[in-house]
Amino acid sequence: MGTIDFGALIANVIREWDGVEVLPHRFGGVEFRVGRREIGHVHVGGVADLLVSVRMRRDLVAAGRAMAHRTLPHSGWISFRLRSEHDVPAAVELFRLNYDRLTGATVKSPSAPVFPNATLLADRSVDDLPA
Repeated sequence: MGTIDFGALIANVIREWDGVEVLPHRFGGVEFRVGRREIGHVHVGGVADLLVSVRMRRDLVAAGRAMAHRTLPHSGWISFRLRSEHDVPAAVELFRLNYDRLTGATVKSPSAPVFPNATLLADRSVDDLPA
């Protein structure tokens, strides 16, 4: 059984957004940029990291849609662990929220998911994200 390339799955969606560039990430994986700003990146191991505003980070973590970043928990960085292809829509939603924020588009409330059946971190019983 092969490993799922979450970066490629997410890139297939995000590369279609206006002005998005898909690049290799400096720590491995794939990075998504709009203009000179990073929307976020996906590490080879299936962890998506995005830099959002501190307020958005607080709201997303409180809503169970993301975790505070493992090494920068009090910054605007958030993390989302992808465990299966079923987690991809929820990750894409996070990237879309950040894309909209960075491009000045109307941003939906970070506490209300666009995909109602997307897996939330709060629905998971164990999280094996490395410390």
